[in-house]
Amino acid sequence: MCPAGATTDVASVFSVRSHFPALGRLEGGRPVAYFDGPGGTQVPRAVADAVTDYLLGHNANTHWRYATSEETDAMLASARSAVADFLNGDPSEVAFGANMTTLTFHLARSLARGWREGDEVVVTELDHHANVDPWRALEREKGIVVRTLPVIRERAQLDLAALPKILGKRTRLVAVGAASNAVGTISDVRAVAALARGNGSLLFVDAVHYAPHALIDVKALGADLLACSPYKFYGPHAGVLWGRRELIEGLDVPKLRPAPEEPPFRLETGTQNHEGIVGTGAAVDFLASLAGGGERRAALARTFDSLHARGEALVKRLWDGLGALPGVAIYGPPPGDPRTPTVAFSVAGRDSGDVAAALSRRGVYVSHGDFYATTLVERLGHAADGLVRAGCACYTTEEEVDRLVEGVREIAGRT
Repeated sequence: MCPAGATTDVASVFSVRSHFPALGRLEGGRPVAYFDGPGGTQVPRAVADAVTDYLLGHNANTHWRYATSEETDAMLASARSAVADFLNGDPSEVAFGANMTTLTFHLARSLARGWREGDEVVVTELDHHANVDPWRALEREKGIVVRTLPVIRERAQLDLAALPKILGKRTRLVAVGAASNAVGTISDVRAVAALARGNGSLLFVDAVHYAPHALIDVKALGADLLACSPYKFYGPHAGVLWGRRELIEGLDVPKLRPAPEEPPFRLETGTQNHEGIVGTGAAVDFLASLAGGGERRAALARTFDSLHARGEALVKRLWDGLGALPGVAIYGPPPGDPRTPTVAFSVAGRDSGDVAAALSRRGVYVSHGDFYATTLVERLGHAADGLVRAGCACYTTEEEVDRLVEGVREIAGRT
């Protein structure tokens, strides 16, 4: 979603676009319209500059008594504080890693050290498999039983009414996505949290697709653990894992004997991606800067309020435009329902990859396939041909939405 030009204390979409050098790319003489944000957004100059500055001016390993090492320590601590503000958590609860998938595998194995054969985990049909397969791996490794919360196919929403029947005395954890990376559905995490808490179960939240579109509040969500990916909110390729401090302190994590015991460092294995962490902090500060400064959490709240308003307008324009085209089917909840500005669709008689390639030749970049939300795409009947996914980001304009719709019109008209 994009900052609204009508909001006086938040930058206009045209001002925002000036921060992204990638928007100067041309395809066939036309500026590229990037709708691939759900797979990874473009990066503002300030983030790239922060990464470059770290690597060229401060690069060192941590905790040694010389200038660049001490500077590295300070820069990593600053980035951790920025992410804590982004999540409404505490810096001691923020761990970094390679990506959300790797962190989730690490977390799952750590938690399972305290579980017994026959204990249960609940996953969903809506989620990216990064929040499914790390838990399913425990079936083989530990004898954990994995139960699945179904999706209501017609609206691509979780069947929350079925959750109380799935939860049991041996349910140790519920793993749920805050938003579907495939079709944009925003799930009622607070309702899931209440049911999990009432059952004595932990709640792990995949907030990867949620993070670029709604300001995360781990306390309000009721999460025990939450993961997100900075490269989905204008940062570098890295991963973030937040966990309640007392939970992290007691977690039986695989770690080296000399590695730190205190949280959050006990979750971080080996030398981290220092430049990625610094760039992650810069991405948070970039988002806060769009509101003109002030206290970081408050500035982020203003930015995301504007993102939400702009995103609602863009997704309605995209949904209505695609929905009016013969042979085009759209998936997920309609505008007005809780959703992100990400729309998945299919063109009758066309493979999703062919549609993406045809749009690319028109200077419109979209994703195609199953986006690792394999179970959902199977349930929607597109395991073979996949779906096309278009996601609006903070730099998306109405003109770009119209270009996308017109491109699909031409492609659908040739089937």
